[in-house]
Amino acid sequence: MLGRLHESHDPQVPADSLPQDLADDIEAAGYYPALVADVVATAVAGQEVQAHLVHQEATFDTDTVRRHLTVLVLTPGRLVIAHADDREAEHVESAPVAMATTETVPLSRLRGVVLSHVMANPEDYRPGSLGREVTLTLGWGAISRLDLVPAGCADPQCEGDHGYEGTVAGDDISLRVSGEVSGAQAVQEALDFARAVQANLGR
Repeated sequence: MLGRLHESHDPQVPADSLPQDLADDIEAAGYYPALVADVVATAVAGQEVQAHLVHQEATFDTDTVRRHLTVLVLTPGRLVIAHADDREAEHVESAPVAMATTETVPLSRLRGVVLSHVMANPEDYRPGSLGREVTLTLGWGAISRLDLVPAGCADPQCEGDHGYEGTVAGDDISLRVSGEVSGAQAVQEALDFARAVQANLGR
């Protein structure tokens, strides 16, 4: 005989397990914070949060502006990626629809961290400022990008077809953070998160 399943009458709210600073950043982003916090907390699964990054952006689909929120969380041994964005309703009269997705990547699978810095007036660069914009790219092999260019030879007069040559790069997630759009603090937070991931790379 199967035993009876007992349900708790005092369930813990998943978002309660998130550190306050992470919960505050999700709240400040303003994109369905209760939903996003629960989704992130479920993926983090009670592990210690060592670092996090909350990044929001808008995408344009013809005449519609859609919101997109990305939350990156570093725990001991794992990178948690959460995406939440608007989805088009099936009918015009339908209520708004949001979709939230999480992915968990073992740090041992993380292949690289790429930081691209954009500098305005580099001749006046101040040590330690690291630019007005950064793009953080993380790769773990789920998605690869193949860049092809026409191949050539050493003869500048040669008109022969040498085919193509290219490089394969991991580009699983890429976040562009602009100080002009999001503020200098957002750029600093992206740099701090990148440092934390780099320090744990391959663990």
